[in-house]
Amino acid sequence: MSDERRDEEADTKPLDAQDWEANRGAEEQEERPEQEAPPASTGEMTHERGSQAEADEYQWHTGRKREHGSDDAVEFIDVVKAFGRNRVLNGLNLGLPDNQISMILGPSGTGKSVCIKHMVGLLYPDEGDVLVHGQSVPDMADEELFEMRKKFGVLFQDGALFGSMNVYDNTAFPLRQHTDKGEDEIREIVDRRLGEVGLAAAAEKMPNELSGGMRKRAGFARALVLDPDIVLFDEPDSGLDPVRTALLCELIMEVHEENGGAYCVITHDIMSARRVADYIAILWKGRIVESGPASELFNSDNQFVRQFLSGEAQGPLGME
Repeated sequence: MSDERRDEEADTKPLDAQDWEANRGAEEQEERPEQEAPPASTGEMTHERGSQAEADEYQWHTGRKREHGSDDAVEFIDVVKAFGRNRVLNGLNLGLPDNQISMILGPSGTGKSVCIKHMVGLLYPDEGDVLVHGQSVPDMADEELFEMRKKFGVLFQDGALFGSMNVYDNTAFPLRQHTDKGEDEIREIVDRRLGEVGLAAAAEKMPNELSGGMRKRAGFARALVLDPDIVLFDEPDSGLDPVRTALLCELIMEVHEENGGAYCVITHDIMSARRVADYIAILWKGRIVESGPASELFNSDNQFVRQFLSGEAQGPLGME
């Protein structure tokens, strides 16, 4: 048989099972495209989506955290606080300077009053730490916490006066509760503080006889009687007309100039910030967007800060 005929028969001869498997493997290898990397696990994809969502949510929180040129009277370090599923503070970092008037500004419901409660130990962070003059509030024993609170004076939104006491007794209450001072010394202190806020003639009046502005001033006098190192104002302009708000701002500046200390005002009123603030921190979604000297923040390039401090409708902050 010729060589040519044998080659033709070899080409047409059926393959046995072993030859067929080997041949098929070679063909599949030639046709198979380059192998792709295996898809990411569900956990990795969820983490990536979560990271991207957080980056989008905090895209405006890139403003500068400027130095305030003083020691911190109060400092928040990576503070997280949630109520159920609602995370109010989400990694808050903030330092409030000593011997200055600071303002924490932000939209309603963004956690400003929650900050105050952490400062005085009425709330503890789920994560992170709160320092007052360098001491950790969550780590304090009850006796230490009680003593630390004496460093604070607090003016609440409505003055929070006792309805059954007159202005004098309301103002004297912290002195009678927390000191061993005699009534003569208490009277001297109360009269001086009531005189500072313009209520010397109203000492015998009951709270229901006072206007809203007078109740605020009485609350201010009570906040000052223990000579606190730190004074907190929770929405002091709430419920006041523009003129009385301006007068209260002037009073805050005058008393601070005389007494010193760290004053922290929680508000969303921009005119009050322009009048009294030395230092401003903008709080939104549980973190500081930008902070620094008031004059610098009112000239910020950050779109959220510019929108909020100018009261514009157009910008990152909407009705949600």
